[in-house]
Amino acid sequence: MSRFWSDIVHTLTPYVPGEQPALLHPVKLNTNENPYPPSPRVVEAIRRELGEDGASLRKYPDPTARALREAVASHHGLRVEQVFAGNGSDEVLAHAFQALLKHDKPIRFPDITYSFYPVYAQLYGVEYQTIPLNSDFAIDVDDYRGPSGGVLLPNPNAPTGRALPLSEIEVLLKANPDAPVIIDEAYVDFGAESAVNLIDAYPNLLVVQTTSKARSLAGMRVGFAFGNIELIDALTRVKDSFNSYPLDRLAQVAAVASYEDKAWFDEGCAKVIATRDTLTTQLEALGFEVVPSAANFVFAKHPKHDAAALSAELKQQEIFVRHFKLPRIDQHLRISVGTPDECDALIAALKKKIS
Repeated sequence: MSRFWSDIVHTLTPYVPGEQPALLHPVKLNTNENPYPPSPRVVEAIRRELGEDGASLRKYPDPTARALREAVASHHGLRVEQVFAGNGSDEVLAHAFQALLKHDKPIRFPDITYSFYPVYAQLYGVEYQTIPLNSDFAIDVDDYRGPSGGVLLPNPNAPTGRALPLSEIEVLLKANPDAPVIIDEAYVDFGAESAVNLIDAYPNLLVVQTTSKARSLAGMRVGFAFGNIELIDALTRVKDSFNSYPLDRLAQVAAVASYEDKAWFDEGCAKVIATRDTLTTQLEALGFEVVPSAANFVFAKHPKHDAAALSAELKQQEIFVRHFKLPRIDQHLRISVGTPDECDALIAALKKKIS
């Protein structure tokens, strides 16, 4: 049937998501999901929206997600016009590629980073250059100086987990005043500094966030972009030319409820950070080299054991971690931070193999 494909389909190399095992009780540490449930207010909000008969679902949701954008704007100290809401941060990033990054000059992003970036560039015909991370897997912002069509960085980076301080983000912005700079903050709540407070000072800055990680709403698909009104208007024009209703009614009320429960959010982030630190110590005690992480995962390799083999052996025990068959990182495992019990199960399995 490929003879009916458009030309671009033949050239695409799609993004490959982490495995979703069809098991009753896997130790699932491969997709950076939050190990804890969302705020109870989220469940209550969904029930209220559904009502007894679910009649609200026959009506389209608010295409502007106004109530949600107001809640998020208030949380960040922004105006509602500075907030864009989309169907997960992946969709928000896709719109950014179309609305802000397709120029005559190539854009720049790291060589080791979120693997959806080159996929979007290929899909939307955006030329790009990959900038190598240094030997410690860190981003050097001086490598991003000079004319370009835009700069795209995750902070913290994925899959490494390394974060840049806000001062370095500001250096990057000052070095690229005539190009959009997009900071993807999917994991920012686990120990990095958000660039949201720089938005009013830098009209070229777009900050992208998600509710999937720190707010435990990966199943609801809610993401945001924050920036000056001109950038947000560009995203909205693309959105309304693609899908006027990207966020369903339940997703909107669920996300609002999550932002209203700051105590639950703060407690959840603190638990993940504490477990991450313990997991790092345990892995290092087994001889792993662990990249310093400000995310809800760690990136580690063992000098005496092949990463692909370790991943395969863990899978046989229904413990799932992520292995990337890519240059420079094919000996690393990306391990999501689970509950203490899940991490203990991982460490116990590794001890049997490595000790």
